[in-house]
Amino acid sequence: MDQVDTSSRLKGLRDLMKEHKLDIYIVPSEDSHQSEYIAPCDARREFVCGFSGSAGTAVITHEKAALATDGRYFNQASKQLDSNWTLLKQGLEDVPTWQEWTVEQSEGGKTVGVDASVLTASDAKKLAEKIKKKGGGELVGSTTNLVDLVWGKKKPARPNEKVKVHPVKFSGRESSKKIEESRKEIEKKKVAGLVVSMLDEIAWVFNLRGNDIPYNPVFFSYAIITPSSATLYIDDSRFESDVKEHLGSGVHVRPYSAIFDDVKALGESVTTSTETPKRKFWISTKASWALSLALGGEANVEEVRSPIGDSKAIKNDVELDGMRACHIRDGAALTEYFSWLEHQLVEKKTTLDEVQAADKLEHIRSKGEHFVGLSFDTISSTGPNAAVIHYSPERGNCATIDPKAIYLCDSGAQYLDGTTDTTRTLHFGEPTELEKKAYTLVLKGVIALDQATFPKGTNGLELDILARMALWKEGLDYRHGTGHGVGSYLNVHEGPIGVGTRVQYTEVALSPGNVISDEPGYYEDGSFGIRIENMILCKPKETNHKFGDKPWLGFECVTATPMCQRLIDVSLLTEPEIKWVNDYHQTVWEKTKGYFEGKEEDKVRALHWLHRETGKIGR
Repeated sequence: MDQVDTSSRLKGLRDLMKEHKLDIYIVPSEDSHQSEYIAPCDARREFVCGFSGSAGTAVITHEKAALATDGRYFNQASKQLDSNWTLLKQGLEDVPTWQEWTVEQSEGGKTVGVDASVLTASDAKKLAEKIKKKGGGELVGSTTNLVDLVWGKKKPARPNEKVKVHPVKFSGRESSKKIEESRKEIEKKKVAGLVVSMLDEIAWVFNLRGNDIPYNPVFFSYAIITPSSATLYIDDSRFESDVKEHLGSGVHVRPYSAIFDDVKALGESVTTSTETPKRKFWISTKASWALSLALGGEANVEEVRSPIGDSKAIKNDVELDGMRACHIRDGAALTEYFSWLEHQLVEKKTTLDEVQAADKLEHIRSKGEHFVGLSFDTISSTGPNAAVIHYSPERGNCATIDPKAIYLCDSGAQYLDGTTDTTRTLHFGEPTELEKKAYTLVLKGVIALDQATFPKGTNGLELDILARMALWKEGLDYRHGTGHGVGSYLNVHEGPIGVGTRVQYTEVALSPGNVISDEPGYYEDGSFGIRIENMILCKPKETNHKFGDKPWLGFECVTATPMCQRLIDVSLLTEPEIKWVNDYHQTVWEKTKGYFEGKEEDKVRALHWLHRETGKIGR
């Protein structure tokens, strides 16, 4: 993790701030569509500060510069930021949020600037009010991004990849029915229409997939759905030959660049309307400030949690079956990889670095049916690197895997029938007592969430404690969420549901059809890290009683690769937990052993490893 000298970049930005009469400038991580993972051309925050993690906001004044990020990235940011920067560790006591830090710096009438396309309308409104209350100046939303001007010709070009049809045999529902469902919500709420800006929502509703953002099969676009029309904003030169036929006459296609002129016209139509009450346009709470301003602002806009996002999070039967199937294939690939890695490190004494190992895993996965690519950059981490929660090994500048240390592998793939994300922590030698204890406490958390039974209406914040309780009893914890939603051949991190301490997880209850991760962990900085991650499907669950006549829910685990028996301290497990491990391993054995039939060396080795690792444990 090399540091970048940001001095010249900051000087260039500060010179532009003076030209634009700005005292403070905000550089969020997100793009114009509030994407968590972004295309290289939108990595402005990384360019200006050198920190490459997926979450964080940079704030620059003429004298200071601060980077705010969450607990997943404290370790990484502290290594990547140079001396020009102050790290604001979000969530720690007495550490200001980036908004609070910005407000503090704005005292005395200082003007704050930001590219209006990369900040949400709701965030802009809240920040402007806080700045004014503190005696600051105006929050200025510009159409020019100052970091782009500093970046200049070295800025990567915007992707222009082809867009493909995602057939119904994988999506489970025709796009026309999804559009009609959105129209029903529009009519129900008596609004003029819905402006869609989230890329995964557009891909989902139109049954299309692209490749504009690494690891995320989405494409740059906007959409507008009204009671009588559906318009997709994308340059149609990007379509594969069958896309126009797939969209049919019911979907109009307009250039990507036309969106702001069109929404401005729509906003004016609302302003001049004589209808009482006026029908506003829906935009997502994640839509940009620029989009809201173009529509005419609050008078013409109603911000809501996207109804498309809610629908997308509830997978249909075809999508759920796809998730089950792709996780079996993916689990078999992981088993083949772990057996190969152990053989290389222990038997052959091969020297392998973290990236070489990750490359081998990708090669094994690529042989699987319906494989498209990875769902995120593989976290292949040895020893102390495993303590960096979102560690990303750099080719040519990463550690050699130590067979006598913890090895953590967090990886996933995109398949036409689903998206996977699995973490396994292994040890190829003799783990310490602390490593075994930490692993077993984390395993107890995985089991507790997996086995949860809860009434309909329960949200992810309410369930989070189950995964932490065993660690809490020992005074231990982890600084990341317990679970995130996962798309169906879409983004590996998918809202609005999840399990964790974030207040937004209270907004939407878990429902049958939701797919989420179950991934507690523990990290000993400078020494080792533990994380175990399974994918679980929310489904109805039979109970002996029906208190309050409510339906009851539970989970089905679909991940299919073994736990590391060498790291389990059986004395810390209860009898029901031991039974869970044995039942889980029996399921993994039954579902994946067929992938290793044959006399080829790699298959024989993988089957032997699988048999050993799925053997029964007991006291």
